[in-house]
Amino acid sequence: MGAWSAEPFGNDTAADWAYELEGQTDWNVVRDALRVAADTEGSQLDSDAATVAIAAAEVVARGLGRVPGRAFSDAVTAFVARASAPSAELVSLADAAVVHATSDDGELAELWEDDPDWHAENERLRAALTTV
Repeated sequence: MGAWSAEPFGNDTAADWAYELEGQTDWNVVRDALRVAADTEGSQLDSDAATVAIAAAEVVARGLGRVPGRAFSDAVTAFVARASAPSAELVSLADAAVVHATSDDGELAELWEDDPDWHAENERLRAALTTV
């Protein structure tokens, strides 16, 4: 994974996945990415699937209006403008996916273990998803 930032879309894998949102008007692509992570124990989740799940959760948080548009994600901004607000069920799925994707015993966490920015970004994302 080529990464230039600890932000959810600051890497090649997430940036490539974002193009799947082009032309979409519903949350199915996002839901599918989240389910992969939410349905897999963190220790069994490969780093690419975990990266995509974090990016998908970021899309949900943006859909809620809780995270401003950021660099590297024009496709996400356009998708959020087209799609309806995410359901409470999707928000819950996003939070579960982030928990699994960032699991301490997971492959992705091992790659980022010494980067406090990555941990801070994931805490920010979880806070955006769990704010009432």
